Amino acid sequence: MGETARDYVLTFDCPEKPGIVHALTGVLLEHGGDIVELKTFDDPRAGHFFARVHFRIGDGVDAEEAAASVRRDIGKLVDGSAGGDARWELLPAGQKRRVLIMVSKFDHCLNDLLYRARIGELPVEIAAVVSNHRDHQRSVEWHGIPFYHVPVTPDTKAEAEQKLLDLTDRFEIDLVVLARYMQVLSDSLATKMEGRIINIHHSFLPSFKGAKPYHQAFERGVKTVGATAHYVNSELDEGPIIAQQVQQVDHSFGPEDLVAAGRDTERKALSDAVRWHCEGRVMLHDSRTVVLR
Repeated sequence: MGETARDYVLTFDCPEKPGIVHALTGVLLEHGGDIVELKTFDDPRAGHFFARVHFRIGDGVDAEEAAASVRRDIGKLVDGSAGGDARWELLPAGQKRRVLIMVSKFDHCLNDLLYRARIGELPVEIAAVVSNHRDHQRSVEWHGIPFYHVPVTPDTKAEAEQKLLDLTDRFEIDLVVLARYMQVLSDSLATKMEGRIINIHHSFLPSFKGAKPYHQAFERGVKTVGATAHYVNSELDEGPIIAQQVQQVDHSFGPEDLVAAGRDTERKALSDAVRWHCEGRVMLHDSRTVVLR
């Protein structure tokens, strides 16, 4: 069944303890919640529990009042049996997250996200696009989205990052997406926005660093191309992985063919990562993610 105004999503994680599922579902039942989808993962290595619950408030119950009661009682649960170490969020199902996209010259990921957002495939509202070049300004503004040209040089890097932070505050941004943005973010910015910036890169890293990685791959006769979408942290292109795509290739693929195949994997990995994040399916724990699909 489709989502309604009476649907909510609860995400919850805490150190593993017996009875957590029972306690969570008990709170929902008490306030008229009917579970539509329940995904859980108990990580025995980390001793940590993760849950995502999509539930619907039944007819005859005030949905907003019931949701407020669920929030109150989940808070009590966290303070009590969950031990005070839980992280949780309760949002209306399908609520669109406000996204800011950053891009340089390559536009395939940008165009894919704009299209998927326009047709409703992604639960996002693209609030603004930032670029260090003007190449895509007309296309972005055609979609009715504000475009900001923020050039970056070694001397202006700090100023450019402050502009980004100002824009995230101004537009109340939930998520920043680096859609082939070819500038390295500073450690301080990555730390400040931990879990709120997603990047895409070709999976040849670190094997083929520098310019023209697909041409380097061609010279080595690779048999697969791929892409990795991950959260940004202080380690360049080594943040917690959210989504990956791989495509088989062979000796008949020239460098341009590898580039084309790579574009496809980059588009799909990035859009998957954005969708899963915005649907509340991705939980960040230390250097790894749990994706409750």
